[in-house]
Amino acid sequence: PGSLLRLSDPVIREVVRTLRVPYFGPGSAALERCYDKYEACRRIAGAPRTFLASEAHSLPAPFVLKPRRGSDSIGVRLVDDVPPGKRDEDHLAQERIVGDEVTVALFRERVGMPLRILLPLGTPYSFLRKYLWRPARDVLRDEAIRDAALAAGRALGVDWAARVDFIVRDGRPLFLECDAAPLVGLGSAFAASFAAAGVERASQLAWLTSVSSGRPSSEQAAAHGQNRLSNC
Repeated sequence: PGSLLRLSDPVIREVVRTLRVPYFGPGSAALERCYDKYEACRRIAGAPRTFLASEAHSLPAPFVLKPRRGSDSIGVRLVDDVPPGKRDEDHLAQERIVGDEVTVALFRERVGMPLRILLPLGTPYSFLRKYLWRPARDVLRDEAIRDAALAAGRALGVDWAARVDFIVRDGRPLFLECDAAPLVGLGSAFAASFAAAGVERASQLAWLTSVSSGRPSSEQAAAHGQNRLSNC
């Protein structure tokens, strides 16, 4: 009680995998699929060109260097070349796309409204900006982005709360990552995205505590299988 567990951490993901008691949260398979950014980008149509760091020569500089596994933009930086110690399968090189940062909340098959992160164009949406120096957000009533978020969630097998991040250039959403264990508290992007879709906080909390297992049964999943909210 009172502890904060980062489910993107590989040790905690292994704990979830071996958990034998009911809990509220994502299943281990969804965590593994989402937090392996290389495999996630291979599953999603419409992602920036992404290579293992050892193949970074395929990209023009500058490009984005990031850890292969994890979330929250930890370890992400803009580089002209990969340092020798990171030319391995644990790091990725990704095409740099300049555009609007947009995030969309999911809860299984439910989709929130896209939120545009109000940053100066080209400014990285870093860990500090996500959680300490939070920029303002603007609601986008864009069905194409919502469709892309739902498609990404389905491709990655999202089975609880999630947040899908895009970079949007010329109106086209490009997939960056899916956080399968996002912050869901009041003031989080998850809460704000669904609030913008007309979902009151009480309803959000009811969803989050509706199934005491990270692996909902097919019957439980079907009970929550609405693709869209009627008032969206």
